[in-house]
Amino acid sequence: MNDNAERNRRRHEQLPLAFTHDAASGRDDLMVSERLSAAVSIIDQWPNWPAPVVILAGPVGSGKSHLASIWQERSGATSIHPLAGSGAAGVAAAGPVLFEDAERRGFDDTELFHVINSVRENGHSLLITSRLWPMSWPVRLPDLRSRLKAATVAEIGEPDEDLLAQVIVKLFADRQLYIDDKLVGYIVTRMERSLAAAQTIVERLDRLALARGTRVTRHLAAEVLNQIGKEGD
Repeated sequence: MNDNAERNRRRHEQLPLAFTHDAASGRDDLMVSERLSAAVSIIDQWPNWPAPVVILAGPVGSGKSHLASIWQERSGATSIHPLAGSGAAGVAAAGPVLFEDAERRGFDDTELFHVINSVRENGHSLLITSRLWPMSWPVRLPDLRSRLKAATVAEIGEPDEDLLAQVIVKLFADRQLYIDDKLVGYIVTRMERSLAAAQTIVERLDRLALARGTRVTRHLAAEVLNQIGKEGD
């Protein structure tokens, strides 16, 4: 392929990137596997939680954000970021609150302590998501550490191959695309084991197939997986 033809191909492949797709993400669309069952059970039990503070801990792409979104819609919770002067404790006094990516975004020990106290005193709920267990957070305030020890922690493990295969099939179905089991297996055995990776792969394959006017094939899958692999190097 000459340089002009290659440039034209790449330009046309970029055109579909302007379009977006909204995948189904409600409770009924959630695939519950063993590694997710404890966390899903906690979300489904609200407002009858065993403790007013629940922490979902799991790796990137494990489904924490999906569960947090489901709970926020159900509870009407307000998103907060407990920093000094943020007023997060006042918000927690008024109703359920959600704090996502705790260890990554950081927080003020005293403000988070007050948030937890507000939740406890007013009979509300606090859901926190994190990649790490709370005992691994850089907490210096002893009273906050004590409060976190009393929280209910639900760990979410990495998705297994069976779940990833189901997710990939669902993501393609959301786009009215259907691929055979052999191609799904080919993708699953070569991808990063995360739900975020599955989303990325399906989105890129959909766009590439649309750009080239072809169906999703093993050749396209290999091309996308190779490109993603290079980006991670």
